[in-house]
Amino acid sequence: MTTGPIAQASGVRKQYQVRSQPHGAQLRPVKLSEQIHDQLLALITDGEFPEKGKLPTEIELAARFEVSRTIVREALARLRDDGIIVSRQGAGTFVQRRPDRAWKHSPLGSITDIQRCFEFRMGFEADMAAWAARRADRTTIKRIGSAVEAYEDAIKDGKRGSHADFDLHCVIAEATRNRFFVSVMTSLRDHIVFGMNLSRDLSRIKPAARLKAVREEHRRVFDAIRARDPNRAHEAMRVHVDKARFRIFEGGTRSVTSAIDTEPTSQ
Repeated sequence: MTTGPIAQASGVRKQYQVRSQPHGAQLRPVKLSEQIHDQLLALITDGEFPEKGKLPTEIELAARFEVSRTIVREALARLRDDGIIVSRQGAGTFVQRRPDRAWKHSPLGSITDIQRCFEFRMGFEADMAAWAARRADRTTIKRIGSAVEAYEDAIKDGKRGSHADFDLHCVIAEATRNRFFVSVMTSLRDHIVFGMNLSRDLSRIKPAARLKAVREEHRRVFDAIRARDPNRAHEAMRVHVDKARFRIFEGGTRSVTSAIDTEPTSQ
């Protein structure tokens, strides 16, 4: 088995290691290719491999980390899937964009895990909102409205609002009258709150504009649930989560469009 820098840095000489997780989360083994991925990502983030710069070849990287080219190829594929690097035929592989260092403080394993969490949330929470629109009664709709206002009050008081934001999503989960939605939301609390904070911290949109956008997104979800319109609720929540993802990974420079973007929001 390899004993190169990657193994020495992690203190592990096996193909798998256990990565720390938030309290209560189940530990999972981490493949050697994931370790190489995270090492390369750190080198890109720290500027050793600069943005627009060319990466060493697979052979050179394999020699540097003392692993096989197959392991390096798997790690590069993940970086390519996440838009961090790009391969140009006949020219090599180049750094397409440099992620912010803040991802290192994530309760998740890597920036890839953060992206995957948002991908999961887009489908899961969109379905959750649709079921809430089908099943919410007057009392529950009132609770959702109160949660929307609680978030807005937190922002007015100068707070980050992440926990109030998460509470809103949890109330929507409860409105489904399906304990599995509630259970999954609860289990993802650390990840979701971190993502909400990261979206606020890394967004290139001016704070006032970003907060206004989030407020309008929340109102669209609430209005759709109150109108008992599952399709509109599904789309409103999907767009909300996707825009949060763009605020991190695209800096808010590219909008996520949908049919609901042209609809008026309640004030």
